Amino acid sequence: MDAGRTELSYLYEVVEATIAAGATIVNIPETVGWTVPSEFGKLIADIKANVPNIDRAIISVHCHNDLGLAVANSLVAIENGARQVECTMNGLGERAGNTSLEEVVMAIRTRRDYFSDYYTDINTKEIVPISRRVSRTMGIPVQPNKAIVGANAFAHSSGIHQDGIIKQRNTFEIIDPADVGWQESQIILSPRSGRNALRHRLGALGYEVTPEQIEKIYARFLEVADKKKEVHDADLEAIMRDEVRSIPDTFQLEYIQVVSGTKISPTTTVGVRTEAGVVEEASTGDGPVDAAYKAIDRVAKIPLLLTDYNISAVTEGKGCHR
Repeated sequence: MDAGRTELSYLYEVVEATIAAGATIVNIPETVGWTVPSEFGKLIADIKANVPNIDRAIISVHCHNDLGLAVANSLVAIENGARQVECTMNGLGERAGNTSLEEVVMAIRTRRDYFSDYYTDINTKEIVPISRRVSRTMGIPVQPNKAIVGANAFAHSSGIHQDGIIKQRNTFEIIDPADVGWQESQIILSPRSGRNALRHRLGALGYEVTPEQIEKIYARFLEVADKKKEVHDADLEAIMRDEVRSIPDTFQLEYIQVVSGTKISPTTTVGVRTEAGVVEEASTGDGPVDAAYKAIDRVAKIPLLLTDYNISAVTEGKGCHR
């Protein structure tokens, strides 16, 4: 434990004795995330140089992310002789987490020019599917800006970035999203998007516009974008039809009441504001959430499919956590 702060002579002695006792893999754990890469790299190099029987074992490293250096420490350990990295999907682990598997794997794969002597046998196309499964199973969402597997990892909303991606993907993407299991990059239309991104999306929707037309359309696009965080295809369709400048809310949830227990059928009552006013409906279901969606279906009269669902507590307490 805590090899980064252990007295070196004692560390060498323990590693040597462990190998002499038959160990074929020796773990050097950076348990508290204390060391910086130059220190941890030197530590592995010193173990290689000062433990006489080290050639009889594989050096493994186990780094924690308390200072955000777990991946960097693991990579520099590989450069200095480690041949096994203990890591986790999505960087899960005690406190600030452990070394992120996907980041180590893709660093070695993407920077083959630098890590030319190293490789892994990981099937990288399974990274995102497994990341999602781990997240769902553990009930721990992946932060949107998480490298490789975060929802925003291959999403672009800055105009200059979008323009570069459209012209040549590797201008702003060093990894092909398909290589890790994403379908494609995302161009997020926002107030920061430029004309080229707008033209690109309109083209995908089947609209061909002239340079003169794009100026007028872009002006109207900005009016919508300034009011909304993200402009969707329906908004663009509306702009192109010259009907409305944004898509109004057709339904708005006004209130909800849930009755549930161990010996009664879960029942949910919802009040939904529509163009005709507030409409109230109630329904039973497999649980209160299922009942709520069935009640909303009755109001909307649209067949809906729930594709993802997550509950997070706003504050700590005795209520539902996730």
